[in-house]
Amino acid sequence: MIPRTIFDSDHEGFRDTVRKFFEKEVTPFHEQWEEDGQVDKAIWKKAGEMGFLCPTADEKYGGLGCDFRYSAILIEEMAHAGCSGIGWSLHSDIVMPYINNWGSEALKQKYIPKMISGDMVGAIAMTEPGAGSDLQGIKSTAVLNGDHYVLNGSKTFITNGQHSDLVVVVAKTDPSKGAQGISLLVVEAGWEGFTKGKNLKKVGLKAQDTCELFFDNVKVPVENLVGKEGIGFIALMNELPQERLLVGLGAASACEAALKMTKEYIKERKAFGKPICKFQNTRFKMAEMIGETTQMRVFTDRCLELHVQKKLDIPTAAMLKQMSSDLQCKVMDECVQLFGGYGYMWEYPIARAWADSRIQKIYAGTNEIMKEIIAKAELG
Repeated sequence: MIPRTIFDSDHEGFRDTVRKFFEKEVTPFHEQWEEDGQVDKAIWKKAGEMGFLCPTADEKYGGLGCDFRYSAILIEEMAHAGCSGIGWSLHSDIVMPYINNWGSEALKQKYIPKMISGDMVGAIAMTEPGAGSDLQGIKSTAVLNGDHYVLNGSKTFITNGQHSDLVVVVAKTDPSKGAQGISLLVVEAGWEGFTKGKNLKKVGLKAQDTCELFFDNVKVPVENLVGKEGIGFIALMNELPQERLLVGLGAASACEAALKMTKEYIKERKAFGKPICKFQNTRFKMAEMIGETTQMRVFTDRCLELHVQKKLDIPTAAMLKQMSSDLQCKVMDECVQLFGGYGYMWEYPIARAWADSRIQKIYAGTNEIMKEIIAKAELG
């Protein structure tokens, strides 16, 4: 593999700490969490104590003030360990930035310290039963009434939904303005009219709590508006490249982990009197996947470098998201094939990795939407 130069010795020391934490506090319990449909919420507090939550948050809020490469390490190690139930990256690198980059100082002071400590788990409510990648098609509304907004609507497929203590909700404050009428509001669990549906049973990511959220005349204080009315769509478009980078980072690491376990398996497994790694088909399949994964790793690291420099643009992030998730699904499918019948058994990590991979082509904007973004940028 080509040596990686994006990380320095401090980053690698952090990686070693994260990997040891996963080995001790996460991996031994992940199978049970898959059966439970969610992780033990106590892991959030442990992560907060270790500085794993919102590592890029400013020191004045209790954060470490780290560069984004520390967040990248966390998602890479999660993928490396196959511990897909951990929703830290969404909490730290998707939810927190909306508050940090667009919210008032009062909003930051109120919520970011609690997100860093793990006292409050964050979620974002974009997707609706009738609106996924088409954010302009959302139906949820927030109507101003004196010193509060009255929020109505429902959201689905919400990661960290069951554990969430605060939710950044995408709603229309002025339906007549289309995209310019979309706003973001921070809603706390326990507020009257805010209820959570049952945990959704998914094909993969089985330890990641995912549910529907319902808002029935929820009173949201005006100070919980993120930024000002109408900036929601702009904020979403500005923050989505980072979300798509997270998909790419996870995909590249998941491919590497899958190839590692497959390499070990094909050296041990025998057919017709010899290890299956000696058959030309196996060798060619592995060579192809190793080459493509190496290419993807180089592109992913370049996108990470651009993002650290605040130069990662929307079309490039879309390319990364589409290409990396397509490759991830291909690699997982090929690796399952090389495992044979055992690859279809849930007790084998490759089966879990295969099931977990499929969503990558759907969330953070479907790959079809990514292609449209790329085509629009290149072709007009």
